Amino acid sequence: MNKNTFTTVKLAKGEMNIYDFGDIKLHAYKTNDFINNEVFIVEKKGRAVLIESPCFFDNNKELAEYLNDAEVEGMLIAYHGAGATFLPEVPKYATQNAVDYSANGGGKALIDNFTNTFGEIFDSSIHEITNVIREGKVTIGGIDFIIKKTLEAFDIVIPEINAVYTHMLGHDCHSIVAGAGHADGIIAELRSYIENGYDLILTSHYTPEDLKDAETKIRYLENLKKIATNSTDADSFKAEVQKQYPAYSGQNYLDMTAGFFFA
Repeated sequence: MNKNTFTTVKLAKGEMNIYDFGDIKLHAYKTNDFINNEVFIVEKKGRAVLIESPCFFDNNKELAEYLNDAEVEGMLIAYHGAGATFLPEVPKYATQNAVDYSANGGGKALIDNFTNTFGEIFDSSIHEITNVIREGKVTIGGIDFIIKKTLEAFDIVIPEINAVYTHMLGHDCHSIVAGAGHADGIIAELRSYIENGYDLILTSHYTPEDLKDAETKIRYLENLKKIATNSTDADSFKAEVQKQYPAYSGQNYLDMTAGFFFA
């Protein structure tokens, strides 16, 4: 499946890009919110499973209306635990470390930060996980998902559409990179995607990407480490990264990365 082979449904705020695999469809919801969230809906024979949740109240309402005619069987909550007013009756699936990440860990810190930044428009309530899952295969709504535990939460392989979901990629935007070791971990993961030959890479903050995008990101991460080695402080690091990647979005992510490399 080519990443650009989709039909688009314009919504009041966001838009839905729909990939048709025949028996199964992937609905990629571009929220157009302040943190560029993406939510994915895997639909098979009228039954739907969501990957992640929106977290702004207007997106919650918009996506719930879009799903009116679908039978939503479950929601996989990995890296984005906020937004619990969205479809509260739907079963929520997560690994235990993802539960901890959203309740007490780095995910909770981000939720608190977003609450302070965005105020009442942000749904800071945290999803209550009804089904704690482990690594390996889980079947929801007649669709198989392969769960792979990560340091913070979990990634998801969707075999029927030869796709993988992870938190971040973004071939032309900055990402949160918590130092050289973290960069190496991301690189190793991206190389595994290339080895497995996935058609689509789905992420929480970008439209679906492909293996060429993964290769681009690997080169960026390798270069990021070199720039950090040759920089004296966070400011000089950021200045050089911006010089070499002037068109990249995600300045706030670059700020965070600089903080990690030069703590």
